[in-house]
Amino acid sequence: MHILIDYTPAVRQQAGIGRLTRGLVEHLPWAEPEHRLWLWSNGRPRPDLRHVHGNPIWYSPFRERDMVRLWHRTGSPWPRVEWCTPVKPHIFHATDFVLPPSGAPCQILTIHDLSFRRFPDTLPDSLTRYLHHAVPRSVRRANHLIADSQSTACDLQEFWSVPGHRISVVPGAVDHSLFRPVKDRSALEAVRRKYGIGGKPFILGVSTLQPRKNFARLIRAFRMLADRHAELILVICGGRGWRSQAIFDAVDETGLEAKVLFPGFVADRDLPALYSASECFAYPSLYEGFGLPVLEAMACGAPVLTGLNSSLAEAGGSGALYVDEHDENAMAAGLERLLEDGALRQELRRNGFQHAACFTFEQSARKLWQAYRRAWAQVRT
Repeated sequence: MHILIDYTPAVRQQAGIGRLTRGLVEHLPWAEPEHRLWLWSNGRPRPDLRHVHGNPIWYSPFRERDMVRLWHRTGSPWPRVEWCTPVKPHIFHATDFVLPPSGAPCQILTIHDLSFRRFPDTLPDSLTRYLHHAVPRSVRRANHLIADSQSTACDLQEFWSVPGHRISVVPGAVDHSLFRPVKDRSALEAVRRKYGIGGKPFILGVSTLQPRKNFARLIRAFRMLADRHAELILVICGGRGWRSQAIFDAVDETGLEAKVLFPGFVADRDLPALYSASECFAYPSLYEGFGLPVLEAMACGAPVLTGLNSSLAEAGGSGALYVDEHDENAMAAGLERLLEDGALRQELRRNGFQHAACFTFEQSARKLWQAYRRAWAQVRT
């Protein structure tokens, strides 16, 4: 088989889908002699990213925005993605929600989550309209679908009646060479200085600042703890996304300007030290296709609090404390338990290490390869 993979999110996105795509591709079996992997990216080349494992990335000569408009707003079947590559693929794998046109006989599409169906009010109106148009159309065209979790697979079956044999689950994974406990005191102090935390104890949150991540409720829950834990601060790391003003408004409304810190986007290399230094990690998201930060925090030894919805139980397993993500009192009580109950913290750390160890890019890449074989066999029969 010749397999052409859309590497665009790996090129354009630092976190989330970009990190997942990079990890999976890097661990695919590049050395198998009877198969060949090819990488394609929409948009102009990045000078610093031309090869993966010595294999070239074939870039489209057109701007990404122009091609998205042409393909998914007008429905144009041209140009096909393989037009700018030297390959006629047997399989084309679109890795980010929508399926560009391809002449490959087997076309595979990854759907990371269905937040635009579950929580459309948490996205910009223009993005919601686009996804409602482009994603179902892509799902219908694809021969096979890949979901990040069993929860997302169930959503595909619920919303679009996709039969189970057309879906493979390839879970998210942790780079365990990076995400592990940091015990070096100088490294922990350095990351505290870098992000303005100092020596204060802190609760950590990590994600793009947007409504679905539920940080406004987390801030109001933290308000209930602030007086009893005078030194404790809340650190919420992540770039500013859409409709994020309500998060900052919650800080003003609760009078926590001096106790809630927004360091902005944090580089991957600094995250393990932040997870390790935190008192606990709070991830009260309303909905996730997988919830990768939950696994990363557990792999670094942080006790985790999260919601019991969508895929978060798959990501957290027995290594997280689950609360009602809509109930600020329950969230505050859960955080209080993690701060005060040493036995619970140790239990969650132990369980979290064991659970996170089950999610590696080697294992997920093997499942992706099995999905390729399964999809190709279905097309040929």
